[in-house]
Amino acid sequence: MNKLWIRPEETLLPTFSTTSNSMRTDFTAFERTVLATCALLFLASAIVTVRLCASMPGGMQMPGGWRMSMVWMKMPDQSWVTAAASFTGMWVVMMMAMMLPSLVPTLLSYRRSLQGMDVVHRVRLMGLAGAGYFLLWDVLGLAVYALGVTSVAAEMKWPLLARHVPFATAVVLLLAGCFQLTSWKAGRLGKCRNAEACNPLVAPNSRNAFRQGLVWGADCVWCCMGFMAVLAVTGVMSLVAMIVVALGITAERLLPRPDYTTRASGIVMIAAAAFAVAHAFGN
Repeated sequence: MNKLWIRPEETLLPTFSTTSNSMRTDFTAFERTVLATCALLFLASAIVTVRLCASMPGGMQMPGGWRMSMVWMKMPDQSWVTAAASFTGMWVVMMMAMMLPSLVPTLLSYRRSLQGMDVVHRVRLMGLAGAGYFLLWDVLGLAVYALGVTSVAAEMKWPLLARHVPFATAVVLLLAGCFQLTSWKAGRLGKCRNAEACNPLVAPNSRNAFRQGLVWGADCVWCCMGFMAVLAVTGVMSLVAMIVVALGITAERLLPRPDYTTRASGIVMIAAAAFAVAHAFGN
């Protein structure tokens, strides 16, 4: 298990000590296999994500000087169910590319809690935990798709509403930036960085492994709300936005001083909100 220490001035944000097990380099053969598998999954999902972004049309010009992504529109031969399934499939691939780097330490810590089990059972339980984790992200993808389709339908129907989308984007960026600076965010991040909190001692069986993945996913979704809001309003299929968000999430999970990272990302989001307002007035 990870041993964490907190400086007095770091409210609820643990920092890994230099002797932390999660930061060690003497990985076992099994752990090296896990790392290699996660690296391959990350590489595959990143390649697919890049291809999906490249294949997406540039978007439709809308009143107010912004472009609507075609990801929210269904093809002529598609039903809405098929379109939603296609979106959530793309979404979970993108989430794998974005979230795997920060999930790996949690998986390794979980593996170490499976003492006295053979390799086959460890692999199965880790796989179930990972499946539960990404299922939560898939559920979030469905919610994002429903919200995006509803918003686009309203914007297409009422041009006046479409003209105010840049201002709405600025408001979301501002709220996301403020969220990054709250103590609630600090508390959620502190829990996500604490391997002992993420991996309570429960019976190592299939049900508990899948449930543990669901808990990881729920905690991660709550912790990453600010970043996900930024991704939603700046472009779900924007490769640049995905890279920036992924780097921000990974940095606050793995770097030694998460309080600095969250503050920096919050300030950047607030500055982006100010830029969005200026750009909207310019148009």
